[in-house]
Amino acid sequence: MSSAGDGTKPSRSAIVAEMASGHHLLTIHGYSGTKGIPTGECAESLPFTIGGHRWRIDYYPNGKTSEVAQYISLGLILDEDVATAVKAKSSICFAGEEEDAKQVASLASTSVYNFASRSYSPYTTFVKRESLESSNHLRNDSFTIRCDIVVVQGCRAQEHAAAFVSVPPCDLRLHLEELLTTEKGADVVFEVGSETVAAHRCVLAARSSVFSAELFGPMKEGNAASGIVVRVEDMEVEVFKALLHFAYTGSLPEMQKEDEDVTYQHLLVAADRYNMERLKLICEGKLCEYIDVGTVATILALADQHHCEGLKKACFDFIGSPPNLKAVVTTDGFKHLSKSCPSLMIEIVAMSLAS
Repeated sequence: MSSAGDGTKPSRSAIVAEMASGHHLLTIHGYSGTKGIPTGECAESLPFTIGGHRWRIDYYPNGKTSEVAQYISLGLILDEDVATAVKAKSSICFAGEEEDAKQVASLASTSVYNFASRSYSPYTTFVKRESLESSNHLRNDSFTIRCDIVVVQGCRAQEHAAAFVSVPPCDLRLHLEELLTTEKGADVVFEVGSETVAAHRCVLAARSSVFSAELFGPMKEGNAASGIVVRVEDMEVEVFKALLHFAYTGSLPEMQKEDEDVTYQHLLVAADRYNMERLKLICEGKLCEYIDVGTVATILALADQHHCEGLKKACFDFIGSPPNLKAVVTTDGFKHLSKSCPSLMIEIVAMSLAS
């Protein structure tokens, strides 16, 4: 019988936790109006799903208890009935440029919590109201928080080879991005404004049914050997390049902060035009962060025209605050909205009467 001490190699194995993770962005519109909610009472977010379970966030603008009445309290709730407790980690921060790195570090030091049916994690004293009100996080009487959740789904045994071999994450996205950048093997050229952009028909056809019909239709097949030139009308070249970048990589390129909201509006229109639903939803989510008195009318008209239900609801939620509505109706955007989208005006009037 051999042992580790007689020169033979020991056997190895590992226990690996299987986890599912995601994050949810919650925007508090009309913050000053929520300060009238008494201590111990909350406003509930809409339910959202992460890791196969439904959650919600409770927002206490004047604290959960009188001892923390000067704070904003937040709580994460498992908003469903479960047979066994759900094991999960959670962390909440302000949404911002450095949120990813901060949340990774925060979650690494957070303990796993057992969520029973309809139960909640311990409430956090998220931030003092006076600190929030003097910070850059509060903009146009609104702020956005990010809640990260990691659900521990179980454990499994792993063969000893994993202790010696490290498999890197998939880098397909990087290779496809390089293919787009170098134009190697490109077989279609798009004319956008005064510029030309080369791409690969098979990649675009796989990502968009509109591109597929446009690039592999009966009139195109015979000309494939000599290359195809497609004229793109009514679109800025930077928007089209961002669309292609997403088609190849599944992610957006770096955006210029100046007029970022306008860029997302144009990109949403492009995504709808080319039937790229995930990109369209990403643009919807980004535009929700830019809803304010000056932009809500324009964004609402855009949401209605392109059937963006989530973005439309976010606009109505903002307008649903009487102080916000009073300010919005004086803007030029609202005056244009009243002329161009009479059906929306009917909805707004009905909503204001109901409140």
